[in-house]
Amino acid sequence: MNDVALLISGGVDSSVAAYKLVEAGLRPYLFYIAIGPDEKTEVFDCKMEEDVEMCRWIARKYHLSLEIVSLHKEYWEGVMGYHVETLKAGKTPNPDILCNQLIKFGVFVEKYGKNFSLIATGHYAHLEKWEGKKYLHTAVDREKDQTYFLSTLSVELMQSLHFPLAYITKLEVRELAEKLQFPNAHRKGSSGICFIARNRYTELVRKMLGEQEGSFVEYETGKIIGKHKGHWFYTIGQRKGLGLPGGPWFVVKKDAHANIVYISRGYQPESVLKNRIYVHHVQQIFPFELKKEVPLEGYVKIRHTPSFAKAKVYFFDENMLLIETEEPQHGIAPGQFAVVYDMHKKFVLFSAEMTYPDL
Repeated sequence: MNDVALLISGGVDSSVAAYKLVEAGLRPYLFYIAIGPDEKTEVFDCKMEEDVEMCRWIARKYHLSLEIVSLHKEYWEGVMGYHVETLKAGKTPNPDILCNQLIKFGVFVEKYGKNFSLIATGHYAHLEKWEGKKYLHTAVDREKDQTYFLSTLSVELMQSLHFPLAYITKLEVRELAEKLQFPNAHRKGSSGICFIARNRYTELVRKMLGEQEGSFVEYETGKIIGKHKGHWFYTIGQRKGLGLPGGPWFVVKKDAHANIVYISRGYQPESVLKNRIYVHHVQQIFPFELKKEVPLEGYVKIRHTPSFAKAKVYFFDENMLLIETEEPQHGIAPGQFAVVYDMHKKFVLFSAEMTYPDL
């Protein structure tokens, strides 16, 4: 059977996903998506050649077809374009979520995936049936669960997706890869903008947006503490890399128009810990009803982490919801995503972009 497409990256997860599909009697058609830069500098650390060789090794081992598809133009216009505009607006982008939404499960599906009944990946996630449809559900491995990154995908698309690693842990994946003598059994994974060299992200931002002098201002007093070279180099909750004396200092807010980065001092200043999260651009991916007079109870994640925060969801206005967590959360950064789960931490109910209440 050759009706399954598998997105393979050269990493251990998608390689074991290929094995699991073959073990189940399927003959997946392998696709490697090339998105890296078209130039070589110290900022970029693209391991495409190594990735592709790993993919070819898997294809040869299981006698599978492999196709390398270039979505470079779409990635740089879509994901990196979004990245730049989000930074300019004073917000914190999430390239992982956008890459999944726009590239892996967007352009790829439109150009290639639509010819297959199933599209599989090596994500740690699960699709559980509920009243005849498949919905996004957490994986067995809660430490590696990647539903946060998949939370903007449509329910319609989920009907044609498959995650072979839903019931297996990362440890078991590596053990299986070692048993199968995969050369990438202990290869390190990647996330974010995967082709950026370690510790080179600031240089990439400088390359895209340049520098502009602005002020670090103490949030509580309005006092100017120091100067910076652009608010886009900083994110809410950041402590390291500020280069200010008398700390520790945390970034608690940004004013993009005035190029001001507001900071607070202390190891856990109250201004960086909040339990009210305002969200807009809500994408519901599980059937539930949110009533204006009754809050929705569940759990929320404001970043990719194994931890869930117990929360209640309220209507705020026609364009915004308010999520209140029982415990204060560190680094609620507008531009990032809040993902809400049910009371059992199983199904993803919706995702939404975090914002300021006055926007």
